[in-house]
Amino acid sequence: MKLVIAIIRDSDDRQVIEALMARAFRVTRVASTGGFLRRGNVTLLIGAEADQVQPVLDLVKATCAVPEPGQFRATVFVVDTPHFEQI
Repeated sequence: MKLVIAIIRDSDDRQVIEALMARAFRVTRVASTGGFLRRGNVTLLIGAEADQVQPVLDLVKATCAVPEPGQFRATVFVVDTPHFEQI
């Protein structure tokens, strides 16, 4: 299993989360702040099987608005998750 950590603009969170949930991906939203001018960000924690990481990345890219020059749609980290448990 992989943990995809996607940092996106807060204005993009609703459409990204809805698109991920429509494809049955698990997602947790965490409010965050950072970057230039301290604009509002949202950090999404997305659990996915290794073969589903690219579809997650494609969905995030497709659903985030086109950024201003010099900006990015998202900053994404993909981390191995050797253990996953729901209690």
